[in-house]
Amino acid sequence: MRKTEFANGEYYHIYNRGVDKREVFSCDGDYRRFIVGMNEFNNDLTREQRLRLAEKSELSSGAPELSSDFSPMVEIICYCLNPNHYHLILKQLKEKGIEKFMHKLSTGYTNYFNKKYSRFGSLFQGPFKSIHIDSNEYLLHLSVYVNANHAIHNYSEKDWPYSGYLDYAGKREGKLSSKVTILERFDNDPLEYEKFMQNNINYFREKKELEKYVLE
Repeated sequence: MRKTEFANGEYYHIYNRGVDKREVFSCDGDYRRFIVGMNEFNNDLTREQRLRLAEKSELSSGAPELSSDFSPMVEIICYCLNPNHYHLILKQLKEKGIEKFMHKLSTGYTNYFNKKYSRFGSLFQGPFKSIHIDSNEYLLHLSVYVNANHAIHNYSEKDWPYSGYLDYAGKREGKLSSKVTILERFDNDPLEYEKFMQNNINYFREKKELEKYVLE
């Protein structure tokens, strides 16, 4: 049984890494495939609704109107994909929404990865891990940890295209992250939030170094 009980309207830190700490993203195409999945798999349509949407797409002379048929299970607040692991902050919108979304996402990506690289078996290290975010302060600081996780691990200082960092800093018009909850705490000013991120990145780096020495 999963220790975390997911509740609608609550925020959760979701993360996992490759089995045996292996890389799960080997090239730009892999990262982008996972990101596409984060968008496409976040839809709780029934089979009948999917067929109706497909029919609408075929009959329409222009772009289909997806808004009335789109039924998101979660709200994606922050994300970061690193070579051998990922971090997400999700808000559950529907009953069992996080579990359904993560099952679709991980299964879909594993099938893609295994077919592409001619491998079999599990790609991720067991079921995804989850922590309930139980305060606004925790949410704000964790948003930095997730959005800037690439910098904390020294993969890249800033221009890492596989996280929400650039979106929150106002340097990219990304629509995957739902930024309102975080940015409204900074008067919706991306520059103020970027300052907040920069002030906290070194803290998380130092904390990570201390944890390493404790484990050793």
